[in-house]
Amino acid sequence: MKKILIYFILLIFICFSIPIIFTSNFSEKTSSKEVDNIVANEIEYNYTQYGTVKLLHTDTNKIEELDIDEYLYGVVSAEMPASFEEEALKAQAVVARTYTIYKIINNEDKHGDANICDDSTCCQAWISEEDRKDKWEEDEKDTNWSKILNAVNSTKGEIITYEGKPINAFFHSNSGGATEAPVEVWGGSGYPYLQSVSTSGEDAYSQYSSEVEITKEEFTEKIKEEHSDFKIDFDEKDCIKIEEYTEGNRVKKIKIGNLELSGVEVRNILGLRSANFKVIIEKEKIKFEVIGYGHGVGMSQTGADSLAKEGKTYEEIIHHYYTNVEIENI
Repeated sequence: MKKILIYFILLIFICFSIPIIFTSNFSEKTSSKEVDNIVANEIEYNYTQYGTVKLLHTDTNKIEELDIDEYLYGVVSAEMPASFEEEALKAQAVVARTYTIYKIINNEDKHGDANICDDSTCCQAWISEEDRKDKWEEDEKDTNWSKILNAVNSTKGEIITYEGKPINAFFHSNSGGATEAPVEVWGGSGYPYLQSVSTSGEDAYSQYSSEVEITKEEFTEKIKEEHSDFKIDFDEKDCIKIEEYTEGNRVKKIKIGNLELSGVEVRNILGLRSANFKVIIEKEKIKFEVIGYGHGVGMSQTGADSLAKEGKTYEEIIHHYYTNVEIENI
């Protein structure tokens, strides 16, 4: 009985002594400041997995390595007017950061040793601080650049994810009132987080609408460059007729003479700003009235500005344009 009691006392002593010993050793070897540094370094490590961007300058074909935030200053200032609301600029910063990291992960060999290029028709636009400021009026340079810095810095590390992975964060200039599902633009199965959504207030950005006039002869030649068997009789009723629209109110199918083409193909052939257009046939010309600017997928930049003017935060703007996503800080 005495032996059992002694063992029991020893066991209690050991149980209380072990935490004290380890706590004492940790305190001697690791100060509270060092613990903070360990935590900070772990967070920094997570971010610096994508902390450097290898940017291909398409005009010189040279690659420049930039800190991701420095790179994003150039993207946000190139892609969105600094005159837009700050919440819209913040949304653009998070979208651009997400798009960049998605490209780093998924486009390994597209640009050789580079992660991404500065061509907006391929990746996303980029401009240096010096060149950007040269394009602004003298009295707005500092204010504009401060807005760009704040948009990127105040959202540092934030990206948009779907089921735990960075999304392919497409964006465009002006949706004309409704965005487009990617299947309507590029085919395939699309992305579940990119759905057609409406945006009020975009008609206030009238500079993004346009008209294109082309002679009937030029029109015929352009179509024939892509379809050699093309034939059309302009005297025939409904020789050009829109047959179907997409959910985003863009032309899905259009009959032109003996052909049935997609609105996207007609947009590309004629260099229209978007596939949201009307066709007016005149005596010698054909006129296209075009609404919006861009492919229409993902965040509309003017739509983001419109929502920001209504008091929406950048998080609300992002959740408006991307369905069932999360905003995570990496």
